[in-house]
Amino acid sequence: MHAALVTALGALTLASCNFDIQNPNSPEAIGNNPSRARVAAVAIGLLNGSRDYYRGWILNTSILGREGYRFDGSEPRYTSEALTGGLDGGGFIGGSQWLAPYRNIRSANELLKFVGTSATLSAAEISAVRGYAHTMQALDFLNVLVGHTQDSIPVAVGVDPKAAPAPFVTNAAAYTFVGDLLDSAQVELQNGGTSFPFALSSGFAGFDDPASFIQFNRALRTRVDVYTQNWAGALVDLAGSFVDTLQSLDTGVFHFYSTGSGEITNSLNQNTQENFAHPQLRDSAQVRPGGGADLRFTTKTFQRAAPQTTDNLTSDLGWARYPSPGSPIPIIRNEELVLIRAEANIQLNNLPAAKQDIDFIRVNSGGLDTLPTAAFTTQAAAINALLYERRYSLLYEWGHRWIDMRRYNRLNQLPIDRPGDVVYSTFPIPTDEILARQ
Repeated sequence: MHAALVTALGALTLASCNFDIQNPNSPEAIGNNPSRARVAAVAIGLLNGSRDYYRGWILNTSILGREGYRFDGSEPRYTSEALTGGLDGGGFIGGSQWLAPYRNIRSANELLKFVGTSATLSAAEISAVRGYAHTMQALDFLNVLVGHTQDSIPVAVGVDPKAAPAPFVTNAAAYTFVGDLLDSAQVELQNGGTSFPFALSSGFAGFDDPASFIQFNRALRTRVDVYTQNWAGALVDLAGSFVDTLQSLDTGVFHFYSTGSGEITNSLNQNTQENFAHPQLRDSAQVRPGGGADLRFTTKTFQRAAPQTTDNLTSDLGWARYPSPGSPIPIIRNEELVLIRAEANIQLNNLPAAKQDIDFIRVNSGGLDTLPTAAFTTQAAAINALLYERRYSLLYEWGHRWIDMRRYNRLNQLPIDRPGDVVYSTFPIPTDEILARQ
C-alpha cells in the first residue's frame, strides 16, 4: 500500500490525558466543525504515530550504522537483509521506514484541513494547532528524507485516498519544503496564544505551550540546516532553540513510553535480550583521566554475562541506553544542539568557538580531558573530533551515526564484520510506491 492510499491514523490518548472520547483508539474522522475533544484526539494521534515507529527506526538505523545488532531467533532478517545484499523495497526492513511516517503526514493533513472550521476553538488556538501539526509533519518528512537518498520522495500528500499518488520530488526540493514547513509553523505558533487546546505528554515538559514549542521547532530546523549544509542558518536557528550550556545536556523533547494499559512501551530497553551493541564501541572509546572508558560508553552499554553469536556475528555488549520499558526516547536534546553549534562553527572555520563547545561536551558528558590545541588546528582534524563526540553523545538515538558517516562520505569506514556484508547508504523506496507511479 503506497502513501497516497493510506487512511488517517487512529489517535491514541496518552497517559493522564482525558479527551472524553467514546473510543479513543479508533476515533471518527475529524470532519467539519470538530469539537475540542476531536481536535485533541487527532493532535495527540500525531504524537502517538511518531513515537510508535520511532523505535523501529532507531533499531534499524543502528544496524545499518554498525552501532548494534539484533540477534532474533524468530527473525533472521536483522542479520541477513540489513547487512547483506538483500535490502530491497519489498523487504521486511527495506520497506519499513516509509508507510508509518506518511500515514502520520496524511493524518496531519486531515487535521489541518478541518481545524479552521471548528466553532469551539479561538483563532489563536487554531493557529497553535496548525503550528503544532506542521512541526510534527516536518519531523515525519525529515525521517523519510534522512532514510532515503535516492533523490525522490513525495511531499504533496493530500487527504483524498482516491487521488493519484503525489509525484516524487528531488531531495533538495523536499528539504526546502520541510524547512518552509517549520518556518511557517513558527509564525503560526507565534500567533497561537498562550496554550494548546490539548495536553502534550510528559516528554514535552517545558515545551508544551506555543511559545516554548517554538524552541523545539527551531531545534528541528537546525537539523535541516545541518543536513543541507546551511551553516550560517544553523547558528541563526540555534538562537531560537533551547541550546544552553548552563542547562542539563538532557534538556529537550522526548517521546513518552509507558507500561500502562493500552500504552506503547520502549522496546529498545535494557531488558530486551535480542538487542546488542557493536563491540567496536568499546574498542574506539577514549580513556578518561585516571583510567576508565568514556562515560558515554560505560553508561549506555553494559557487559552481558556471556557473548552471543548469531550468523557469525558476536557481541557481549547490551544496551543500557534505555533502562526500562517506560524510558523516554529523545527526539532532540540540548547535547545534540551544542554539537550542531560546534559543527556549524567548524564549517565556518570558527575553530576556537567550536573547540569550546566540543570540550564542554567531552568534560561534562564523557568525563574526558579537553582536546589539546594541536588536535583542533584544521577543519579536517576538527571534523574528526566532532564525529567522535557525536558518535558517543548520540548513541542509539535517531540514527545519527549512520546519517553522519554518510554526510561526511565515510560509510566505508564502518566495520564489515563478515565477508560479503555491505554498508547501505539508504533505505530503498518501497516497491509499491514505484509501481503506483508507473
